[in-house]
Amino acid sequence: MKKVSYFLSIVVAASMIIACSQKKAETANAEVEAVSVDPKLVAEGPYETLISATADDPAYVLIEKPQVSIDELAKDKDGFIAIFDGKTFTGWRGYGKDTVPGKWVIEDEAIKFSGSGAGEAQSKDGGDLIFARKFKNFHLKFDWKVDKGSNSGVFLLAREVKGEPIYISSPEYQILDNENHPDAIATDNGNRKSASLYDMIPADPQNSKPYGEWNTGEIVVFKGSVFHFQNGKKVVEYHLWTPQWDELINSGKFKKGGDFPLAYTFLSQLGGSEHEGYIGFQDHGDAVWFKNIKVKITD
Repeated sequence: MKKVSYFLSIVVAASMIIACSQKKAETANAEVEAVSVDPKLVAEGPYETLISATADDPAYVLIEKPQVSIDELAKDKDGFIAIFDGKTFTGWRGYGKDTVPGKWVIEDEAIKFSGSGAGEAQSKDGGDLIFARKFKNFHLKFDWKVDKGSNSGVFLLAREVKGEPIYISSPEYQILDNENHPDAIATDNGNRKSASLYDMIPADPQNSKPYGEWNTGEIVVFKGSVFHFQNGKKVVEYHLWTPQWDELINSGKFKKGGDFPLAYTFLSQLGGSEHEGYIGFQDHGDAVWFKNIKVKITD
């Protein structure tokens, strides 16, 4: 009889522990759901998720923050939504941050990075800038110009990885003064010139305007196919999650086993299981301007 009573006591205790754990999980899920969408375009957080290490890569931490909503923003006649209003940083924040880094300012209805000319991310008030909503299939339009000898970039499908730069998880539409920055001649095929898929595919034709003049840029992402446009011309095309994409990654600085151990992992799986990520602008330490930023969702 004592053995039965002892056994029943264990069963009851175990049931109570399981019920308590389930209750905590339900509460946690409810809290996440409650902050997953912010209609006022204000991002809060962070929420950090540990991802287990693999045999080839160290453990890393993804930073998951609430997404801003653009549902209430007006569309133009072609279905595009302005995600920069020319006056405020509403909806924007620094990569891995809760606020906009101080080096990013608004000047003449454009987003400007006030570069020091000292190189990439040299300022404590710097860092990359992202719009705080993930996109999957989309058409992005923007205007850009650079100062003499300036370098920057536009990122797509980026993920936030704690302690790591944005470029390890995102393809880059290169922004460059082709005439005065050495990246233009750093590779034999010019795949670091403006509008190129950085370090992978050169923009062809190369039709950028000189520093100080405005260029138009476009990026189209649809079901893995990506197109870069510059000044009205399609200049780059590539297809994600294909053997050809894997070959592209392995052909450059982000190759497997190279100097950027996480880059191959993230660029291969690009956007994670949901195939979505952030749009971002790069702090490369140089002066750059962006305006007329708008996006059309094509999911």
